[in-house]
Amino acid sequence: MFPLLKLSTKSLRFPLTSLSLSRFSTFLSEFERGKEEAPIPRFIHPTAIVHPNADIGQGVSIGPFCTIGSSTKLGNGCKLYPGSHIYGNTKLGEHCVLMSGAVVGDDLPGRTVMGCNNVIGHHAVVGIKCQDLKYKPGDECFLDVGNYNEIREYTSIHRSSKSDDKTVIGNDNLIMGSCHIAHDCKIGNKNIFANNTLLAGHVVVGDHTHTAGATVVHQFCHIGSFSFMGGGSVITQDVPKYVMVAGERALLRGLNIVGLRRCGFTATEIRSLRAAYTKIFMPVDENARGFEERLAEVEQDEELANVPTVCSMVKSIRDSFEENRRGITKFRHWSGS
Repeated sequence: MFPLLKLSTKSLRFPLTSLSLSRFSTFLSEFERGKEEAPIPRFIHPTAIVHPNADIGQGVSIGPFCTIGSSTKLGNGCKLYPGSHIYGNTKLGEHCVLMSGAVVGDDLPGRTVMGCNNVIGHHAVVGIKCQDLKYKPGDECFLDVGNYNEIREYTSIHRSSKSDDKTVIGNDNLIMGSCHIAHDCKIGNKNIFANNTLLAGHVVVGDHTHTAGATVVHQFCHIGSFSFMGGGSVITQDVPKYVMVAGERALLRGLNIVGLRRCGFTATEIRSLRAAYTKIFMPVDENARGFEERLAEVEQDEELANVPTVCSMVKSIRDSFEENRRGITKFRHWSGS
């Protein structure tokens, strides 16, 4: 009898255990789903003006005297400090912050779109009409901003001047106080623009660039990735990748060694870039060949031609001489003396 009793006990014990676990698991999943779906309360101050058609996400906080337009969409967790305003067809991703006095969007055809976790500083103006006389009233204009950008106080960023173009800001950029980014600019990722950096229309900026204070960039210029621009520089032509420029009419000042090291470039890459830069921009022979010949020499060098960073720098230089481009920033001619 004992074997039969033992078997029946097993046959009862395990089905009951698995059934209990199954029910408990179902209860937990439903409990967690209920937690996720539970709405996070919004806070809207009584003095704020929020259009009833605005799409307000969960956990949004709107402070006193704010204005939210009819076509606005605010992602979850956004926070608007007192006296900040959002107008027009404007979309903010989750956890964006508008400090007091900030204005995002405009009542114009087109749209302003911002990603997540952006901070718009005090009295900054983002996504408004451009200052280009070619803009025709009624045309659509656009601004796209990525994620994790910090746009500090009194900065202005304008929408595009044409319906077939747009102003673009990438991710993880620090744009310090009183900067200006004009219509149709294209800004990459992880750039640092110090105070009063001014970019005219259609400027293209790569990644990991750094401007010192009061840098001015002429319209249609291209700023190569990992470059550095000294304080007070006036840039009227393209800046190649990996270099430093400075001056009232900016001149090439060498490689951005400190920036390259901080961004993780290896000693071998930096050494190769130095060799290429010297060949191209610092010929010691007074009878040295022309600029085109020196570029070709680097491209044909057995060692340098196989280094990707060198190839990237040479390409950025060559691209600057294509049609409708402005050429590269001037460089000093060196002699052996």
